[in-house]
Amino acid sequence: MTFRKKECVAMILAGGQGSRLMVLTENTAKPAVPFGGKYRLIDFPLSNCVNSGIDTVGIMTQYQPLQLNEYIGNGQPWGLNSTNGGIHVLSPYSKSQNSEWYKGTANAIYQNLSFMERYSPSHVLILSGDHIYKMNYAKMLTSHVRNNADCTIAVLEVPIEEASRFGIMNTDKNGRILEFQEKPREPKSTKASMGIYIFRWEMLKKYLVEDNEDPDSSNDFGKNIIPKMIADGRRLFAYDFVGYWKDVGTIESLWQSNMDILGDKPLLDMRDPDTRIYARNYAHPCSYISPKSQIVNSYVAEGSQVYGKVFDSIISTGCVIEEGAEIHNSFIMPNAVIGKRSEIRYAIIGEDATVETNARIGDNPEFYDKKNWGIAVVGKDKVVERNTVMKPKEVF
Repeated sequence: MTFRKKECVAMILAGGQGSRLMVLTENTAKPAVPFGGKYRLIDFPLSNCVNSGIDTVGIMTQYQPLQLNEYIGNGQPWGLNSTNGGIHVLSPYSKSQNSEWYKGTANAIYQNLSFMERYSPSHVLILSGDHIYKMNYAKMLTSHVRNNADCTIAVLEVPIEEASRFGIMNTDKNGRILEFQEKPREPKSTKASMGIYIFRWEMLKKYLVEDNEDPDSSNDFGKNIIPKMIADGRRLFAYDFVGYWKDVGTIESLWQSNMDILGDKPLLDMRDPDTRIYARNYAHPCSYISPKSQIVNSYVAEGSQVYGKVFDSIISTGCVIEEGAEIHNSFIMPNAVIGKRSEIRYAIIGEDATVETNARIGDNPEFYDKKNWGIAVVGKDKVVERNTVMKPKEVF
């Protein structure tokens, strides 16, 4: 079959284990983790591609891929189901007796060189499948082409006191990258890598092949590919991104990013029609809100039933909040049931979990010091028995 040449093909790294999300990713790939009431993390890079005019996307899965694969399907919810491009789920496959699982970010892309070659792209966009942000990749591509760059890396300005947590790009006055520092003790700049790269196709292929042949390589873009290209004098440029971006790699960051969509002026605006986030929203009936319920500064998704009180929280699709239950500053994932007279504060309740009558989960931060306070978490499919008390930071 002959495929039409593409200006840019997107590759989404979605195989990570997400171990810091603990019970939320025990049986679920991190990009399939729910977000915002009716979305999943993978919806953000996919929707950004659609909104940027990129119609050919490869998604590399590995860890616990079943739910993610089912969710992606043929790509129709995102308009990525065309015959000449569309969405493709790319799992590790056996092509020789030496084949193995994806060993690193660069190796995952290397193993799918043949997929990209089908479309003879001029450029390849590489993304992570677990970051929350809205971005027009077309603008970044325009900057990449204008600079005649071999690679362009999206960067975000971060406070100098936080720069040691990131890969830092040191640039000249024209934005050309002179040095890359991986989590430096004494950072020279505040330009943090967002893990979003655009490569000139031929240059990407060259460095991936060389990296695969190096037995000492970690097969990682940040540790190997990018530093090698800089050392070789290649043209690498930073692309400054301004806007909301969050790596939801921890329980606290996942909780915070959900809270950031609430309010009249949310930090992350999910209602902007020009930057719409698409999702596979299964058919749900209208939500039922009891006349006796109370809902304040909260989002209640379709198909939910609310009989209790909800404050500053997100209630996902298919949830039931029974009479007398109170929820404060929490994220309730799809199809969870919160029993009568239960109280949830500063917590995440996993998909299909049940909290039985009169349980107490989490508490307010003002009653604890920082070491002893944190978000309480109930995992997917778990049942919290009646009268149970879970303290802040406790995980079940």
